[in-house]
Amino acid sequence: MLRIRLVRLRACACAAALLLLAGPAFPQLPPAANTPPASKPATSATISASPPLAYFTDIAAKAGLRSATTFGGLRSKKYIIETTGTGVAIFDYDNDGWPDIFIVNGTTLDAQPNPAAPQPTSHLYHNNHDGTFTDVTQKAGLTHTGWGQGVCVGDYDNDGRDDLFVTYYGKNVLYHNNGDGTFTDVSNSAGVAGNGKSWGSGCAFLDYDRDGHLDLFVSNYVAFDLATAPAPGDRPNCLWKGVPVMCGPMGLPSAPNILYHNRGNGTFEDVTKEAHIDKTNGHYSLSVSTLDFDEDGWPDIYVACDSTASILYRNNHDGTFTDVAVIAGAAFNEDGKEQAGMGSTVADYNGDGHLDIFKTNFSDDTSTLYRNNGNGTFDDVTTAAGLGLHTQYLGWGAMFFDFDNDGWPDLLLVNGHVYPEVDSQHLGSNYEEPRVLYHNNGPDKSGHVTFADISAQSGPGITAATSSRGLAIGDLWNDGKLSAVISNMNAPPSLLVNSTRTPNHWLAIKTVGTKSNRDAIGAKLRLKVGNRILIDEVRSGSSYNSNNDMRIHFGLGPATKVDWLEIAWPSGLTERFANPSIDRIQTLKEGTGKSL
Repeated sequence: MLRIRLVRLRACACAAALLLLAGPAFPQLPPAANTPPASKPATSATISASPPLAYFTDIAAKAGLRSATTFGGLRSKKYIIETTGTGVAIFDYDNDGWPDIFIVNGTTLDAQPNPAAPQPTSHLYHNNHDGTFTDVTQKAGLTHTGWGQGVCVGDYDNDGRDDLFVTYYGKNVLYHNNGDGTFTDVSNSAGVAGNGKSWGSGCAFLDYDRDGHLDLFVSNYVAFDLATAPAPGDRPNCLWKGVPVMCGPMGLPSAPNILYHNRGNGTFEDVTKEAHIDKTNGHYSLSVSTLDFDEDGWPDIYVACDSTASILYRNNHDGTFTDVAVIAGAAFNEDGKEQAGMGSTVADYNGDGHLDIFKTNFSDDTSTLYRNNGNGTFDDVTTAAGLGLHTQYLGWGAMFFDFDNDGWPDLLLVNGHVYPEVDSQHLGSNYEEPRVLYHNNGPDKSGHVTFADISAQSGPGITAATSSRGLAIGDLWNDGKLSAVISNMNAPPSLLVNSTRTPNHWLAIKTVGTKSNRDAIGAKLRLKVGNRILIDEVRSGSSYNSNNDMRIHFGLGPATKVDWLEIAWPSGLTERFANPSIDRIQTLKEGTGKSL
């Protein structure tokens, strides 16, 4: 009851100031529309003051995001390769200051064998600055086809233009940004294509040795071969609740993760063995999130794993890593059980100055919130934080983001089952599932931070049922309002915009490295506002095999002034920038602040 009362009090405090306004060009929503859908009865967790804290609508079709993602069969999935879906990236590929959208695409088992026939490809959408996007895939040269999986963004050659890495079942693809609106596939010459037999899933650029050049981590899911893959029902592990379903991952061989070191000349070397990444085996790895969890100034790597323990590679500062997930408390849930992890996201959810981890899992289980204790260990606080709900959903993409700019990271989850059979066989779940939006209540009198499920009253963009996978968050129109791009299975993507406005302020930072890598991936930002210090890190990858707008967004609440912003750059330099202006996006360059 305390959590419900807090939501009501916070909503009432700002209700008088809330204005329901449209996004940059649409949608125009009548005030009467801002109520929970009639088909979704209100519960004790969603009873709060009106207007709602958020109201998300899907404007993808109006905005020009119309191409459907192709991924396996529609009504049945014979093999596991048809189930994992694809990621999303939000990044400014043409450096015009406006974030663009890239959506990975897949294929089907009965794909057109004639190479001259139309094939499904990924899609790059150019931001037109007016609320719409134009598909520029062909012009950009991004027409590769295959079982696409994840995507991550980084300027690997420090030329000031962000490049794309896309994982596949088969050879991965590194697209070099040519600076003229086009990309070139340099996978083979750069040495990151792989052997063509791996199943790449998540990825992240990071400068693990802090030499100023972005390295590349690639997670691999299973060692899969269509020629020998078992069919539904062939083995005991190919049954779910007594119904024959596609097999895996349990019973299938695992695949090792890969770390590539950037030589600084446009090529990479595989240092998996030298870096001791190969010492962790037997895992089915999916999404990747980087963070400096032990606050030693060196980037670490968290990997959400399906049906096996999560991995937390601690950076040893000497080019090697050690998997410390078990001793750090981030491998299992609070019951000591392995979970089927899918997506992950990182933020300081409780404002204690330490970065925490959230992970989505399979249905009939909870998601997991790992609270960072500040001493190199984590505690599973899922239930205590109010996030142990909706065990009926199968979660994929997840992102912390401050949708109301009150200074406390909220949480969006996208869901969708892997077995279409759950509908026809009535197995207690649905193949298409709604999203879940949790609002961060902030601390109570004892300092305990909880979340409230506000999904039912947060608009059709949240309550609509889809089978979703990738999720990326970004300020698509540079107005301080964060939107969500979602990849949906065998359907067009979703673009969720929030039409509820608040009087709260915000600040966004684009980091530019000089001695550090150009994107300053790995930089830690600390912002002093009032009696609080907000923190975040610049990262590539995260969510479910996706890449968010890498500009760091801080909600400031009612504060009209920021005292200072501090950046610990990957090079080791720490600088302070005094009194940064609010309600704007600022570009801060390494070497232009006051050294500390």
